Amino acid sequence: MRTALPLIPLFLLATPAFAHLPPDTHGSFLAGASHPLFGMDHVLAMLAVGVWAMQIGGKAIWAVPAGFVGAMGLGYIGARLGMPLPAVEPMILASSIFIGLLVTFALKPSLAGGVAIAAFFGVFHGHAHGAELGAATVLSFGIGFMLVTALLHAAGIFLAQYMARAHPLAPRFLGAASTVMGLSLAFG
Repeated sequence: MRTALPLIPLFLLATPAFAHLPPDTHGSFLAGASHPLFGMDHVLAMLAVGVWAMQIGGKAIWAVPAGFVGAMGLGYIGARLGMPLPAVEPMILASSIFIGLLVTFALKPSLAGGVAIAAFFGVFHGHAHGAELGAATVLSFGIGFMLVTALLHAAGIFLAQYMARAHPLAPRFLGAASTVMGLSLAFG
């Protein structure tokens, strides 16, 4: 099992090689489900939220991701209603860096603080998805991207648990990877 650990950065660097799925061909649900997977900044933040929730422990394991997804839904609705939100893309990128730093240093706020931080960034992710809806059906697209986001959070939780078995500090490397990759996207 430990031989797979060096491969994790390769999996984190891999990105899909095709564009967003068109809803008229693949349906609105699949277009929404694929949407969070097409931006490295989105994927990094989603995984980091899961890792951070696992680090905080207790009720945070479900509450922090739920706060993110819930606020993401609100951001999505806001975008669909035409509500402006400044600096959406920079804040999405900042989420992968900031949450990555929280993971790197294993910072454990109160449950309410952790949920508030996750929810803050979730609003920006949801707004971006809502602004990029295109011809997709609002409800199906929204359910698709929210479900995949929750699955990416779960993947972060399970990956962190697996790595923690190898070494207690190993999940922090996921945070450092998120931070470094986020900074490379910002300045690369």
